[in-house]
Amino acid sequence: MSRVSQDLVATCWTTAGTAVPDGPSERSSFSARERVSAAADAGFVGLGFVVDDLEVVRDSIGFEALREHADRVGIRHLEVELVKDWWRDPDERPWRARWELLAEAARVFGSPMVKIAPPPAPTVDSLEPYVGPFRRLADEAAGIGTRLALEPLPFAGISSMPQGSELVRAVDHPHAGLVVDSWHVFRAGTSLDELRHTLDPATVIGVEVNDADALPQPGLSLFEDTRDNRRYPGEGAQDVVGFLRTMAEVGWSGPWGVEMLSTEHRAKSLADALDAARDTTLRCLRLAGADRQPA
Repeated sequence: MSRVSQDLVATCWTTAGTAVPDGPSERSSFSARERVSAAADAGFVGLGFVVDDLEVVRDSIGFEALREHADRVGIRHLEVELVKDWWRDPDERPWRARWELLAEAARVFGSPMVKIAPPPAPTVDSLEPYVGPFRRLADEAAGIGTRLALEPLPFAGISSMPQGSELVRAVDHPHAGLVVDSWHVFRAGTSLDELRHTLDPATVIGVEVNDADALPQPGLSLFEDTRDNRRYPGEGAQDVVGFLRTMAEVGWSGPWGVEMLSTEHRAKSLADALDAARDTTLRCLRLAGADRQPA
């Protein structure tokens, strides 16, 4: 097997400071320029931004200036998120305004993907209502040179990677695919063998790693668990090394997104948070690579 890539992307929450998903604002406590510089200093090849961050960039330095700064410091990969409500009327606001902002940022940044959210819980009975809207939006993504990456979530309407794969197969569009996050794979109860057999390598657009305790703390929802109690890769109970090895076997060659969300992570300085995310992930990647070397 070929060498496992060591390239890392600090996905949006890894550099977001005190911001949290679905908070009153998802705007980072650090500027976009600070985050780009810090990611480069820590050895990452890329990072991500959410809509609230992008609104600030658009209204201040502009997307072009941020892309130029990223180029200067050696950041080549900028990804953006999150498209919500994409299955609704294509002329409906505010989801169209949100998509248009993400699309413009992705165009200027040369983003390889724009993440899209699954519908809310409970798990949907039929994928049919989502096929046409996903395909239409993928056509728009193709027009700006990016791809749509759906992230199944165990607490959402598309709640597992097998279900997400089924939807992407039905959409059957080269600009529609999946982002595969280890936390969501394991918390959904998907085995690594099932993951290996359900994924089409051509539709895997992004891969993200982190870790978790064996079970959520009593009284916490899965959303609260994922928001506040993720662990750094290799510091929890999930088989992160096995996940990395499985994704490499599926055909993923990187870069690897590191998506850290936890109270512990948010309390660190930006540099310390990135160092912890990098060091723990690289340790797992080395183990995954070593496990695949011939005796």
